[in-house]
Amino acid sequence: MARPVTLFTGQWADLPLATLAPKVSEWGFDGLELACWGDHFEVDKALESDGYIRAKRDLLEQYNLQCFAVGNHLVGQCVCDPIDQRHQSILPGYIWGDGEPEGVRQRAAEEMKKTAQAARLFGVDVVTGFTGSSVWAKLYFFPPTGQDEIDAGYADFAARWTSILDAFQAEGVRFGLEVHPTEIAYDIITFGRALDAVDGHPAFGINFDPSHLIHQFVDPVELIDAFPDRIFHVHVKDSRVQLNGRNSILASHLEFGDHRRGWNFVSPGRGDVEWDPIIRALNRISYDGPLSIEWEDTVMDRDFGAPEALAFIRGQEFDPSDVVFDAAFSSNE
Repeated sequence: MARPVTLFTGQWADLPLATLAPKVSEWGFDGLELACWGDHFEVDKALESDGYIRAKRDLLEQYNLQCFAVGNHLVGQCVCDPIDQRHQSILPGYIWGDGEPEGVRQRAAEEMKKTAQAARLFGVDVVTGFTGSSVWAKLYFFPPTGQDEIDAGYADFAARWTSILDAFQAEGVRFGLEVHPTEIAYDIITFGRALDAVDGHPAFGINFDPSHLIHQFVDPVELIDAFPDRIFHVHVKDSRVQLNGRNSILASHLEFGDHRRGWNFVSPGRGDVEWDPIIRALNRISYDGPLSIEWEDTVMDRDFGAPEALAFIRGQEFDPSDVVFDAAFSSNE
């Protein structure tokens, strides 16, 4: 099967793509999952100019890099979120505008539709990202929160995202939600609830990322098995639980990388994710898309960590068998 291994560029957006591409090629990656921030893949420019699209493709081809997906997590987050000043820092000015929350949400929704158009023009059929959530802040229920309020949150998601998903389907592009705390779906049950909310929309699926499940004590393989036909894209990312009796899984309001936190993201292979069962599950559902390394480890140099992660996941990857191993034990008559 030899799935390609790519690097998600979201954590590298401080580098121009022209600087990042040769570095990634030299390390031996097969391609890039381009983030829609920095100068890596700018939706407005992609729709304005065929030359922009061609120049991006030429740059990737120059370094023998492929692209199977683009990621627009930052804008997607703002479609359903209660908007505040934090969101201004992740949005381009033309989407933030005057910062009036409903205006921001509506402009973000339109930008996601445009992302589907830009992806099609670029020749990719998957956009990864976030949805945001109007009810994530109600996760821990006090004062008590009734299910009617949670139902309203899923209805809000459906009202805002169904037209976006319709636009994706019209372009022949699928949206892979990174099932993730702070999103409308953060585990197996909530993804099922989100999928039901949009009536099983064919353009709505999963950007599978086990790092966001493992510190919730959710078995990542169970998500694959529960929704085998919805695994649109895969992230390779790891997390380590480090509960010590003083901290909590809620991270204690400490920054990423702080050793006192109850969990932290770490370079793939250095955390609690068990990759062999995941590879076997991906083989079982015949997933043949990329394995995209989303590299995050606050206390490790990224130029060391990214190529190490590439070597690690290639060492874990294997093709499914095309024979039954004990068939050779049968006698031939």
